[in-house]
Amino acid sequence: QVQLVESGGGLVQAGGSLRLSCAASGRTFSSYVVGWIRQAPGKEREFLAAINWSGDRTYNTDSVKGRFTISRDNAKNTIYLQMNSLKPEDTAVYYCAAKGSGRWPRNYVTADDYEYWGQGAQVTVSS
Repeated sequence: QVQLVESGGGLVQAGGSLRLSCAASGRTFSSYVVGWIRQAPGKEREFLAAINWSGDRTYNTDSVKGRFTISRDNAKNTIYLQMNSLKPEDTAVYYCAAKGSGRWPRNYVTADDYEYWGQGAQVTVSS
């Protein structure tokens, strides 16, 4: 079992930056792939990025490539999502999620792939 808690959301102006954190607990957390997924009002969940257990492989969806960066610190049991050049259309609830064994990256690139979820963090980007 893995428990996930997001933090770092808030209100930011367009063009600004935020860093989301995902604190994880569970003895085997370092063996899980972790992803960030968001859901805007009235829209389906959107996968954004994933990072493998060691942190040396990442996968980003095209919509955020070059603006969002995922990273992890297993010593701190924390995963980060650095978000730069934010746009109003980035407004959403952001979730971190974890999944155990699978084939990288194809088993980790949709929201439905993930087994464990945090409660979400609201990010609002004003124009």
